[in-house]
Amino acid sequence: MKDTVARAEYLRSVFAGTAAGTVGLEEELLLVDRRSWLPASASEVLALVDDVRIKQELPACQVEIATSVHKDPDVAVAELRSCRSLLAAGCGSGLAVVAAPVHPLVDGPVELSATARAVDLEDRYREVLHRQLVSSLQVHLAFGDADCTLAVYHALRDLLPELAALAGAAPFVGGRDSGLCSVRPVIAAQLPRQGVPPIIASWEQFADDLCWAVRGRAVDDPSEWWWELRPHVRFGTLELRVLDVQATTDRTRAIVRFVHALATRLTELHHLGELPAPAPSWRIAENRWAALRDGVRGELLDLRTGVARPTRRCLHELIDAAEAHAPGGLADVRALVENPPVDHLRKLGPHRVMPWLAEVFTA
Repeated sequence: MKDTVARAEYLRSVFAGTAAGTVGLEEELLLVDRRSWLPASASEVLALVDDVRIKQELPACQVEIATSVHKDPDVAVAELRSCRSLLAAGCGSGLAVVAAPVHPLVDGPVELSATARAVDLEDRYREVLHRQLVSSLQVHLAFGDADCTLAVYHALRDLLPELAALAGAAPFVGGRDSGLCSVRPVIAAQLPRQGVPPIIASWEQFADDLCWAVRGRAVDDPSEWWWELRPHVRFGTLELRVLDVQATTDRTRAIVRFVHALATRLTELHHLGELPAPAPSWRIAENRWAALRDGVRGELLDLRTGVARPTRRCLHELIDAAEAHAPGGLADVRALVENPPVDHLRKLGPHRVMPWLAEVFTA
């Protein structure tokens, strides 16, 4: 019991020690061969680029960009754009780098990177790990207050389906249309600790849950707490992991500015004592399924009443609530709601998508 209390106090200090309102970004990207558009090893490009912000991910063809911490989401996206340019320049003429949530032509195991972490995880997750060629946009949000962090965690948890619908951009897998707006979470769900995260009643409960998993070696460390939203115990942030990576940084900017403004609004509601109690996980998961299937063109159930409402309307209401906290407004994210990127991808088809993704990568 004393250990749990001490660990909980440590967690509180980590989440209280951040700069409120700051944001950091991570995105996962794929290296491909321009002749076949199939996965290519990223190791040589990474060695050439040689930037600490750009690192190898678990699949041999996947890299991750991690920005610095910024007060302004626009500056964070600008850094992301500059890192994309570095990667593109390092590819030469034979390779390309693309932002694809799922490789549209691949459906099966891929080669893993030659890292100690990949070896360790492969030992526990076997072939399933080789099938995790999925890429997301991860937004880290800081609140400078442990209780506020936990309150906004539950508020954002309720809204994961809306955010997933907005960002859905992965209809293809194995050269065919899955019929879904994003097949990424279906692939990711082959691993444990995916999807809608649990209610965290207190920091003591969170500390106890993490210790339970690490003690029994279900996980090596809290980084394997892979839910679509998680308190990040190293950075003291909420890490939003539900978003598909976006083809262009213009789309990324629209979504990131909206998420940042929404978090600011939820923080305000927390201090006013107006955030609702957390909804049951299965209800959010039901909406999450509708979101990955239908994107913004579907319906979501009110988490309390069960009344079905158009997803577009739900998103526009969230944008209305957040807009006062976004300098310059949120017209760009409204445009994504009305013209979802997945529609354009479907017009291209799985084989024409890859050249287009390479063309617009630095846009």
